[in-house]
Amino acid sequence: MTYCVAARLDAGLVFLSDSRTNAGVDQISVFRKMTVFERPDERVMVLMTSGNLAISQAVLHALVRQHEVGGETIWNAPDLFEATRCVGAAVREVYHREAPALHEQGVEFNVSLIFGGQIGNEGCRLFQVYAAGNFIEASQECPYFQIGEAKYGKPILDRVLRPDTSLDEAAKCALISMDSTLRSNISVGLPLDLLVYDTGALRVTHFASIDERNEYFRMIRGTWGERLRQVFAEIPDPLWTNPDDPGSLVPPSRVHQPLRVDPADAPAPDSYPNPQVLAQDPGKDQAN
Repeated sequence: MTYCVAARLDAGLVFLSDSRTNAGVDQISVFRKMTVFERPDERVMVLMTSGNLAISQAVLHALVRQHEVGGETIWNAPDLFEATRCVGAAVREVYHREAPALHEQGVEFNVSLIFGGQIGNEGCRLFQVYAAGNFIEASQECPYFQIGEAKYGKPILDRVLRPDTSLDEAAKCALISMDSTLRSNISVGLPLDLLVYDTGALRVTHFASIDERNEYFRMIRGTWGERLRQVFAEIPDPLWTNPDDPGSLVPPSRVHQPLRVDPADAPAPDSYPNPQVLAQDPGKDQAN
């Protein structure tokens, strides 16, 4: 398992990947999931992979070797869409070669990829490639993609990322998203690869390899957790005893009752006491 996230913004692109690969709790290894294809002043492309590591490496090898058979490759494709088709073709090549043997062993053909960058004067583009070799492109409404263990880091992305988000803010958001995932899932781990690309640069703009000694990431981990607890403490507790209060969980116009199963050997009562009026002050008994 792994976690990778990438965002396409007005100002450029942000890519972040972890490097943990595991086949059980006692078989943990480090393999970098981000690969850069760069020809300065002409094209910059970034590929991140998730899923079965053997399949991911086979796809990367097939992609690198495409020039040997001629035709279109990521190095001569006229735009990112056509370059992504080359990535999809590499996935299908590996599928046709490996999937039957994997199926015999009961192993699913499991691979997901994020591919993005810029070619020439075309704007930055970002794609997610599936195990069938098909793909979708990031849009104004959905400016980011995740692959791997995505659920823990998604809420911060949904709340913060917009097309006009700055690259620094997007990088910070991606790191917080990664920290949330690291805290909740042991199959994702350091070190991290963070790449930031400025639109029009046609070269890698910023890159950092982040391990447990990185002071900025340590600051993010501590500050984010501390501020979450602070905000949580500032939110008022729910009110039960005053239905007319705007902060009450109990609207005065509606009576709430839980779903009940009545005892089989006794008749159901005509009514149950209202369970919504509870004492808020410590030490008081709950009212009926």
